[in-house]
Order: sequence, then structure tokens, then C-alpha cells
Amino acid sequence: MSERAQRLREQLIRNFDDLPKEREARAPLYDTMCARLARGTAAQALGMSIDIVAPGMRGCPYHLHHAQEEAFVILEGRGTLRVAGEMLELKAGDVAFLPAGSDYPHQIINTSDAPLKYLSISTQTRPEIVEYPDSGKYLATAGPSGAPRFSRISRLDEDLDYWQGEP
Repeated sequence: MSERAQRLREQLIRNFDDLPKEREARAPLYDTMCARLARGTAAQALGMSIDIVAPGMRGCPYHLHHAQEEAFVILEGRGTLRVAGEMLELKAGDVAFLPAGSDYPHQIINTSDAPLKYLSISTQTRPEIVEYPDSGKYLATAGPSGAPRFSRISRLDEDLDYWQGEP
């Protein structure tokens, strides 16, 4: 392979089996292994990961995006998409599309006794506000997805006065 071809391969191609997996766990509900696919690639507006959720667990908290859209491709196993207050069955081959906005809070739950493996695809639209309806939190981010210049998690009920701290 030429030097140029090798550089292009490094910028454009990932094999999820070759990438390190990061475990994100918080007992008793959350346990997932993630491989971040787009990190370090030439991708500017897409995020992508492989997530493997342990049996009976959830991948992330129930949340909604104000700017980003997401899609989930179920690769292996069965589970449930908790969305807009409903529980929808998921199985291998299903693709779920989640537009931005308050109509589509969502969460994937592995309701089976085997691992649930899915591909997560998201636009990396910034700035972004993510709301967490179960806990009343929000996440505000701005700047590149890999290293945002601003990232803050707070509660919706902790407002500051516009002039607080100003001279």
C-alpha cells in the first residue's frame, strides 16, 4: 500500500473489532461497552459508535437532543426503545430514527438475557442542548465534538440572574 493510501485509510476507515472498547457502567441500571468509530477520522459532521449493552441494562439515560439527530441500527440481540413515553420492541435488523426536539426523548434498554449490539449514528451539530427528563438535568456543549470548547451539565431548576457576578 502506498504512503498516500495508508494516510487515506487512517483518515477514512475504521474496523470496530480493532478499536478499543470503553466500558460505561453505573450500577444498577447502566452497563455498556462502546467503540467510538469517528474519533480521529476525517469526519466533520458525523458521530458513530458501536454499543454493546449488557443483558437487562441500559446504554445511557433517557434524553433528548435539541440540535442533533440520531439513528440506531440494531446489529445483534433484542431490546426496547423507550421513546416519547412509549416502549417499542427492537430486534436485529431494525433501524430507529430520532429527530432532534422535545417530541422524541429516547433510551435503549436491553430487555433480553443476551447482549444487545447496535450502531449509533449522530449528527454532531453544535451548539447542542441535551435534556434528561428523568433527572431534570441538561447538558450544553459548543465546539468540536471530540474536544468541545464549552461543556456544562446543570439542573433546569438552578437558574442564575442575568446580572449575577457582573461588575
